[in-house]
Amino acid sequence: MATTHLDTKTNRAYATGGRKTSVSRVWVRPGSGQITINGLPIDEYMDRPVLRMIVRQPLELTQQTDQVDVFATVRGGGKSGQAGALRHGISRALAILNPELRGPLKKEGYLTRDARMVERKKYGLHKARKRHQYSKR
Repeated sequence: MATTHLDTKTNRAYATGGRKTSVSRVWVRPGSGQITINGLPIDEYMDRPVLRMIVRQPLELTQQTDQVDVFATVRGGGKSGQAGALRHGISRALAILNPELRGPLKKEGYLTRDARMVERKKYGLHKARKRHQYSKR
């Protein structure tokens, strides 16, 4: 299956989103504004208000908050990475459902995959960059 496509039979758009090690699969269709993540309403799945705000950002930017339903599955990473992956997936799906929304979403940077990842730990160091404490004696 492609990372993005429009299903004309059911009139819903599909897209994948990513952030850190999280990957989201998002379906967006015209509806009443319900957001379901991994089978749970957004208020139950995302416990922090900041994370709910991040997920809703593309919908609020395009004034689609109460015009589309979002059904998503998300795996990997922590809640913050998952919220970013959902924002990316929702933005891509909205751009497919209505191509006129692509401009505002792109201008805000919601269609760009944030490539920042955790740096790996290096041999001989405490963490990725933290060194051992120097001992003079």
